[in-house]
Amino acid sequence: MPSSATGAPPKELRPRDVIDLGEGVITLLDQRALPSQERRLSLTSTGEVVEAIATLAIRGAPAIGIAGAMGVALAARRALEAGEDPMEAALAAGAAIRVARPTAVNLAWAVDAQVARVHEASSAEPNRLVSELEGAARALHEAEVQRCEQIGAHGRTLMGRGARILTHCNTGALATGGYGTALGIIRAAHEADSTVRAVVDETRPLLQGARLTTWELDRLGITYTLICDNMAAALMADGRVSNVVVGADRIAANGDAANKIGTYGLAVIARAHDVPFYVAAPTSTVDLSTPTGRDIAIEERRADEVRGLELHGRPIAPADAPVANPAFDVTPAHLIAAIITERGVQRPPYERSLAAG
Repeated sequence: MPSSATGAPPKELRPRDVIDLGEGVITLLDQRALPSQERRLSLTSTGEVVEAIATLAIRGAPAIGIAGAMGVALAARRALEAGEDPMEAALAAGAAIRVARPTAVNLAWAVDAQVARVHEASSAEPNRLVSELEGAARALHEAEVQRCEQIGAHGRTLMGRGARILTHCNTGALATGGYGTALGIIRAAHEADSTVRAVVDETRPLLQGARLTTWELDRLGITYTLICDNMAAALMADGRVSNVVVGADRIAANGDAANKIGTYGLAVIARAHDVPFYVAAPTSTVDLSTPTGRDIAIEERRADEVRGLELHGRPIAPADAPVANPAFDVTPAHLIAAIITERGVQRPPYERSLAAG
């Protein structure tokens, strides 16, 4: 996967700084290198798109959906340039990309939409098919950014003055292609009230909160406090957290929400301390075909992501220590005070509010 170092991007990440589709290439900011290095990857094949998604070079449910849609268009463009069948290439790419990560519904949703376009345009000229797929991918990117901006506008109305908002993992521009879900709410709340502060979980084992959310908050000029994941209960008991706002990778029809591992524990702690717990996600993350959280496939990642960490230059665990490493957990709907989408603040019973939009 070719890469090259970038110069310093503008302070606020633009959508095209996160991911961009050119003619025969997808360019994205490699999130694995942050915060120490801002490195851009140039993807020119389906295999590189799959690798980028699977290895978390790009991550976050909306962002990998965008990457998936772009990957299908990329395959069609490359086939056209090589004198091959763009339709066949797009369908093969869709099959490979949609299973790169199983939990976030956005990836399969976006890829399936592109595949449907291929089938609908079966008699179209190859050039037209490629243009339609590229246009659809770029339109999806723009739509996801707009959805997140609307989530921010709705969500900030739930945050009181001087709010101390705890968030988990990374849900900003990096995860969504340009603005953010839970972090978008923090952004919007801070724009309305500069005394708003963020509390950021490290988010083990891959530290997306410590590495990525703090990096974004620094760029946005929003004051935050970084904490270890196991400090959240103590801060809530001390009155130092007013709200918890997290993202989601898939929301079932009954309101159960799959999100980064550790989210469920936060919801339990928040309920014990009477702290409102909110989930923020675009409707592209709502999966009405999945009845409950029990029906959501949870990705199990490599053991070395846990035992391969080092402390003071030394391994934190024996090299052969047995490991459980689920990337996500499911928060039951009864622990969620509201689900905030671009359509507004959805309240229980979620079977009704989510289905109604």
